[in-house]
Amino acid sequence: MKDRYSYVAVFDYAEDGINIEFPDLEGCCPCADKDDTDMAFKNAQEALGLHIWGMEQDGETLPVPSSITDIELSENQIPALIHVFMPPIRERINSKFVKKTLSLPAWLAAQADKDGVNCSKLFQNALIEYLGIKKPAQPL
Repeated sequence: MKDRYSYVAVFDYAEDGINIEFPDLEGCCPCADKDDTDMAFKNAQEALGLHIWGMEQDGETLPVPSSITDIELSENQIPALIHVFMPPIRERINSKFVKKTLSLPAWLAAQADKDGVNCSKLFQNALIEYLGIKKPAQPL
């Protein structure tokens, strides 16, 4: 797994907006408003990072990037090389909170509420201690 990736994106300027396609990455198709090229680049970079992260999680092999000179273009299309640095993307996704539902007896939940206990934080700390985790797990 690498930290840096670069793939060619094709920006298609249409009446309804900017459609972006990564020829090497099927299904990675961000877009942006018609006159907002800056947002198109931002959306392309974010989509590329999320797509690569998903492929990493699924154990898929990332394709070798095509050369920008090998991309065939139609009218109103321009190629751009989009770069991503994966460590902050992996960290942001892996640090995202997920909701877990757990059950407590009503009397215990009432006492915790009365005493102002943050059950979520308490559960996190107890789980970290129970699992013997010294620091948050590193992204895959």
